[in-house]
Amino acid sequence: MQSFDLVIKNARVVRPNKTGVDDLDIAIKDGKVAGLAPDIRAEDAGEVFDAKGLLAFPGCVDAHMHVGIYRPLAEDAVSESKAAAMGGVTSSLNYIRTGAYYLNRGGPYREVMPEIRRLSEGRFWVDYGYHVAPIESRHLGELEYLALEHGVTSFKIFMFYGGYGLHGKSDAQNQFLMLGPDDRYDIAHFEFVMRAARSLVDRRPELADYISVSLHCELADILNAYTTIVEREGKLTGLAAYSAARPPHSEGLAVWIASYLANETNCMNINLLHLSSRKAVDAAWTMQQVFPHIRFRREVTVGHLLLDTDCDCAVHAKVNPPIRPREDVEALWQAVLDRKIDWIVSDHACCSAEQKWAKDQPDNIWLAKSGFGGTEYLLSGVLSEGSKRGMSYNRMAEMLSFNPAQRFGLHNKGDIAPSFDADIVLADPHETFTVCSAESESEQGYSPFEGQELTGRVKSTFLRGALIYHGGDVVGPARGRYLHRPTR
Repeated sequence: MQSFDLVIKNARVVRPNKTGVDDLDIAIKDGKVAGLAPDIRAEDAGEVFDAKGLLAFPGCVDAHMHVGIYRPLAEDAVSESKAAAMGGVTSSLNYIRTGAYYLNRGGPYREVMPEIRRLSEGRFWVDYGYHVAPIESRHLGELEYLALEHGVTSFKIFMFYGGYGLHGKSDAQNQFLMLGPDDRYDIAHFEFVMRAARSLVDRRPELADYISVSLHCELADILNAYTTIVEREGKLTGLAAYSAARPPHSEGLAVWIASYLANETNCMNINLLHLSSRKAVDAAWTMQQVFPHIRFRREVTVGHLLLDTDCDCAVHAKVNPPIRPREDVEALWQAVLDRKIDWIVSDHACCSAEQKWAKDQPDNIWLAKSGFGGTEYLLSGVLSEGSKRGMSYNRMAEMLSFNPAQRFGLHNKGDIAPSFDADIVLADPHETFTVCSAESESEQGYSPFEGQELTGRVKSTFLRGALIYHGGDVVGPARGRYLHRPTR
């Protein structure tokens, strides 16, 4: 009788919280890692896969993605999860909310979340879950329902939505967010979200480690004022103009406000999302010292690590917060190397060319939509640029897999170890390739990374022991399972 379903032989196994890489075989049984050893007998397995000396990383946990923001969720889930698989991502956590875009509807999550689950089922090629934004005041009373019924334990605040839309200044926020006349999406609402999260922890102390509040830190008042100045002066164009219109100190100030509110409300788990600048990172690190009892986590995106305001991609790379000048990019990398950043994500949001820029003014940064895809380059981007800066493979595994898995209650993800899901990525750290959007599974049709040369290519991706990407192709049916957190 065979002991294992699959043995991956001749792998160079990269594990988080270790030093060095080990030459090991990986045994898999019932979708779990069943053993690691230098030479597991091939005859003990139903199937053998030769890794041929490639690096074996734990599957990436892309903890910041968006599905269904610009396309119907059911369609977006298929194509964008395939893109995730080709990038070595095996778990996708997606931010979603009520209001314009996404499902284009308001209402209670008792009605919205079952629809999201229905539209998602059977359409993901990777395991998937959701973060939810409490937009309406009535959503504050639904956090326990979301946590218990749907395993949603992380909640988001878009701080700039206070007076800014997804793409620019707005004086119709209630219409954009589909709020009632008495609702306000403002700093007071942000405070009440944190209080609701704290109240949930008090009622359900077993969830204390997993209930968290994530914040997009930019302030609408600053954005409105500086956008007016930059547009009026007309000295800057493209990504440089957009960065100046949403200046780094707006991020930093928002981080301070969010941190103070976390202390005021005793909301212990705070995630500061996609920090894009030196000022934002400095503010986040300062707040950790000011409020040491708050369990802050700090995030950056692969886009902010690979792109700067001088890149040729122009409107293709419009995103919130903006792509920054090169000095900010290098400051982010230094923060990564100094362990001031906890995880790296894609912030993937597929926005097709037909929607991304204005047809009659394709170079106008102000008319372009915000957001772009990039999950398919998450591991390769970090491998390529991180290796140049002396970042160890083990540290990459921590930031791309283990750390986000731990924070968001995915106990069976993020490591190649017995009892963990057999989510494994085989990568060649020496293969160089040029990013070509035509090769991506994403329906976006372009990439701000187009033409970039990256060293470190994903060759094969396994989800719970099943091959889902190999040889440049997505393999097999959609096997993604819903991640009801915390997982067991």
